[in-house]
Formats: sequence, C-alpha cells, structure tokens
Amino acid sequence: MSFKIGCHLSSAGGYLAMGQTAASIGANVFQFFTRNPRGGAAKPVDPADVEQFRAFAAEKGIGPILAHAPYTLNAAGAEPRVREFAEATMADDLRRLAYTPGALYNFHPGSHVNQGAEAGIDLIADMLVRIFEALAPKGPLTTTVLLETMAGKGSEVGRNFDELKAICDKVESRSAVRLGVCLDTCHVWDGGYDIVGDLDGVLATFDATLGLDRIKAIHLNDSMNGLAAHKDRHACLGKGKIGLDALARVVNHPRLRDLPFYLETPCDLDGYRAEIALLKGLRVESV
Repeated sequence: MSFKIGCHLSSAGGYLAMGQTAASIGANVFQFFTRNPRGGAAKPVDPADVEQFRAFAAEKGIGPILAHAPYTLNAAGAEPRVREFAEATMADDLRRLAYTPGALYNFHPGSHVNQGAEAGIDLIADMLVRIFEALAPKGPLTTTVLLETMAGKGSEVGRNFDELKAICDKVESRSAVRLGVCLDTCHVWDGGYDIVGDLDGVLATFDATLGLDRIKAIHLNDSMNGLAAHKDRHACLGKGKIGLDALARVVNHPRLRDLPFYLETPCDLDGYRAEIALLKGLRVESV
C-alpha cells in the first residue's frame, strides 16, 4: 500500500483548494478544521466545490481526508451551555461531512473540569449516542468518528487508553456506530507511553485495551517535552524529545505503516513539504 502522508491545511479556500495544495507539497492526505478552531459557524458547503475536489482526489489518489473538530468543543464540560455547543457543533459537522463519504472526523474527547474522569466519560458517551441516534434516520454514517489520544494536561479525558476504551464501551453498548482512535505521537509520549524506547510495548498495551484495528489515523508530531510531561507542545520532526529515529519506526512499523499519517508540526507549507519529503526518504518498502 502506498505511503499515506500529509499535513494540516487551511480550509479557507474550500475542498478543491486543499486538494491542490496537498498535491503541490507531495501530500496524498490532509487534515483541516471543520470551522474556526475556536468555534463559531462554518461556511456553507459548496456542492460544486465538493464534486470538483472528489474528481481531483480520485485522479491524484488523495484520501482519506481528516476533519478536525474545533478545540473549543468540550462534550465533558461542567456547564450545560458548553456541552450544548459541543453537541450542536459535532452534529452539524457530521451532517456536512456526508458530502465527502469516507472521511474521518477527529475530536478531543474533552475536559471534565473537576467533575472527575468517570463523569466526563459518561457525558462524552451520552452526547455521542444522542448525535448518532439523531443522524440514524438519514442512513448509515459515512464518516468514521475518532477519539484522539490526549497528553493529559489539566482535566483532559482520554489521557490513557483505558479512558478511551471506557468511552467506546459506553457508546457501543447503546449504538451501532463503532468509534475509532487517532493516535497522536506527541500526546501519547507526553501522556507517559514510551514510544521511543518501547514502541512495541505501547502498541501491545493499546491492542490489549482497545484493539489495534481501532487506530484509523496517526498525528505524527515530535514533542517539545519529555516523557510523561502532560503538556502537549508539538515540535517539528527531529527537533523534539521523541526524535526522528523513533518517528521513523512509527511510519515503518508493520502494524501502523498502512494507516494515514497527518503532520501537525509547527510548520508553514514549505516546512511541511520538507517534512513530507524527509519522511518519504525514511520510509522502508514493506517486504
């Protein structure tokens, strides 16, 4: 399978513009915010733009695209208005993503804000079930919803694999929708999982907890901080505490190599172009 590698792009110009930008920097996947990362209304979907993009993506072999929810979405918030915003935003995002079947939708599970992780997990699961039930009359969901692994700063939910499993179990006991996971290399490292010294062990733990088949995407980022720092500060590839050798092992690992990889490093387009080229050079053909 071809190496699926790309980065986060601005969605300001629409789908076709993102596809063209991705192709121009050597990417065949890309991530984008569904709306302003701090929230707010999303631009209306332009069906003509979507059709042009889908034709371009098919021609260039681009996909899957990864839509990222705004950072302000907090399904575990202590205030009802915060949770209501999260639910309305995600439901709207998933309705809009019906225009691009096969897309992935990634969100940060949320922060429990001193309510406790168990309460936060319940609130997140309840919201997802309500959204899936509301969308069900329109037919099967064509977007795969992903929980992102988190670094564990503050009161974040999803700081370890057990918390992600608890959300999945609670949702899937009441819904036919199966959740996936986006594994962020910076976040799991900052969260205390040693992907530098024991990548196989970390993956074995994930497999025993959630099953590796749940990982549908990888955020490939270096980290400015050391193991278990719980700070979530991304660094450019090879410029942080994870290092290029460890990240090369991630993109070449037999259980991960066929997944799509999305860069969220602090780079401009030229920087992303260079990092994509660097990773392609480090990619080892499968035997």
